Amino acid sequence: MVLKQQFFEQTKHKIKDLLNNKKPKIILGLSGGPDSVFLFYVLKELNNEKTLKLIAVHLDHEWRKESKEDSEFCKKLCAKFKIPFFSAKSSNLNLHLKFNGSKEEIGRKQRIYFFEKIRKEQNCDFIATAHHQQDNFETFFLRLIRGSSLSGLTGIKQINDKHYLRPLLNIKKQDILDYLDGNNITYLIDKTNNSDDFLRNRIRKYILPAMLKCDERVNKNFEKTLCNLKEADSFLKKEVKTHFQNIFKLKQQKITGNLELFKKQADLFLQKQLILRWLIKEKVQFRPSRSFIEEILRFLSSDRGGSHTTGVNWEIHKKTNNFWIEARNNQIIGK
Repeated sequence: MVLKQQFFEQTKHKIKDLLNNKKPKIILGLSGGPDSVFLFYVLKELNNEKTLKLIAVHLDHEWRKESKEDSEFCKKLCAKFKIPFFSAKSSNLNLHLKFNGSKEEIGRKQRIYFFEKIRKEQNCDFIATAHHQQDNFETFFLRLIRGSSLSGLTGIKQINDKHYLRPLLNIKKQDILDYLDGNNITYLIDKTNNSDDFLRNRIRKYILPAMLKCDERVNKNFEKTLCNLKEADSFLKKEVKTHFQNIFKLKQQKITGNLELFKKQADLFLQKQLILRWLIKEKVQFRPSRSFIEEILRFLSSDRGGSHTTGVNWEIHKKTNNFWIEARNNQIIGK
C-alpha cells in the first residue's frame, strides 16, 4: 500500500512540474474507465490543494445500451467530491460528420467538439485526457498502418497547441490498475475495448503482445525510439522554418513565395514541408495527402503561370517570380 501511495504522490508531482507552477482551469474527459478515474482522483487532490481548478465532462456516444449508466456513474463520482460536471449525448450535438469508414474517428471528432465547446464556455486553459504509455504505443502503430508522416510517428504530445494535456503518458497501464484495485476504487470496463471491430483494439490485442513475446525489451526501447523520432522531427521543423523565412515574405497581406528560391531547394522532402507550412500559415482548408502536395508541386515547377484550383474555396496564383494563395468565388480562406 505504501508503494501504491508513493506512485500516486509521484504522479501528482509530475503533473505539478508539467503545469510549471501555473494554476490552470482544467477540463477532464471522464469516461468512467480506469485511466480517467485514476486521473480524476489525482486532479481532484490537486484541485483540493488549489494547484488547479477541475471540471469534468462526459460524452455519451450512445453506442452501447449501458452507456447511460456510464454517464450516471461519472455524474455521481463528481457529485461525491463536489467537482463541476457537464455531460451530453452525441445525438444532441447537432454535429453532422461524414462517415469515413472509422467509427473511432467519428467518436474522436465528437469528443473534440464537445470538450472544446465546454472549454470555451467555462473559460478553461486545458482539456486533460488520460492517455498513458500503452496508448502512445498503440497510436504509433495506428499511424504507421495509416501511412503517417514523421511528425505523426513521434506519438502523442503531453501538451499541444490545441489546449490538450496528457499527464499520464509516461505511466504504465498496469500501475494504474494496481493503484485502483489496491485502494478498492470503483471504475467501469467498456466491453467494446475487446472488440475486433476497432483497429486500435486489434493492435492492443495482437500486435503489442506479439512484440513483448518476441523481446521483453520492447517497452524500454520503444520509448527511446519515440525520443529519437522527436529529436529528428524537431530538427527538421527548425530547418523548414529557416528556409521558409528566406523564401516567403508578407506582401499586401498575402504570404508570397519567391519561385526561384523555392525551386533551388533541390530536396523534394524539403519542398513538400515548405508547402505544408505555407498552407497552414494561410489557414486554408485542405486534407493533406501525398498526391495533393505533389499536385501543387507540379504546378509550381511547371513553366506556365496563371492560377491552379486545388482547394474548396481557394487557388494558387503564379506570376513572374512570385506565387501566392487567394480565395475564389468570394469565399474566405480558412472559413
